[in-house]
Amino acid sequence: MTHSNHIAGCIDAMRLLVALLLCVFTTSFATLAQEATTLTPDSSLRVIKSLDTPTDSIIHSFNTSLDSLATTSMLIDSTAIAADTLAREIEVSNFDPDAMRAVWLSALCPGLGQIYNRRYWKLPIVVGGFAGLIYATTWNGRMFSDYQQAYLDVTDTDPNTNSYMNFFPPYYTEDMIDQSWLKNVLKTRKDAYRHYRDYCIVGMVALYLVCIIDAYVDAELYHFDISSDLAMNVKPALIPTSLYQQPALGMQCAITF
Repeated sequence: MTHSNHIAGCIDAMRLLVALLLCVFTTSFATLAQEATTLTPDSSLRVIKSLDTPTDSIIHSFNTSLDSLATTSMLIDSTAIAADTLAREIEVSNFDPDAMRAVWLSALCPGLGQIYNRRYWKLPIVVGGFAGLIYATTWNGRMFSDYQQAYLDVTDTDPNTNSYMNFFPPYYTEDMIDQSWLKNVLKTRKDAYRHYRDYCIVGMVALYLVCIIDAYVDAELYHFDISSDLAMNVKPALIPTSLYQQPALGMQCAITF
């Protein structure tokens, strides 16, 4: 009985040890499984860092490519601008205006000769000059017509023609006006406005001729060299007069071009 009880006790102890080992193994396996399926803050940070590293590299490479592309685009734009400027300069240097064509264009319409010669900055001057002279001619002509009609009315014998009263306030009557003084004033102003009108017409003709002459001269001197090599030096000098007289003191002018 004692031997049997001892064997049974050993078997029970072995069963208990096996059960404890199974519990420990099960607990360890469950812990490992939980760690494998659950991310701790440290592990998440490590994962994020491991994911950020290639992303930063890709973004940096993309930004570098964009910068290179922008630099290439700027170089292309600069090259295009330089080529355009060079082509424009070559075109200007190859342009040779015909003086007679410029004259006929300017005679046809003032300003066309300047446009043909590519002196566009002169066009506003021509247009402004003609606009001002036309306005002055029209205004002086209208004033001349009014004063001429008033002078004709004051010198005739018809009492119904009194347009000269339009120059006076409404409360004035013909009895209040000195007729001889009125005739002198109307004649003076009529002649003055006629002269002003004629001067404006002469000014328009003169401007018309100036436009033609300017177009001709500008076309002829289109390729005239105006550079820093042009110079004029004025200095005192002894000017020989004759073989038997001493030279005279004078000024010498030297033009270099």
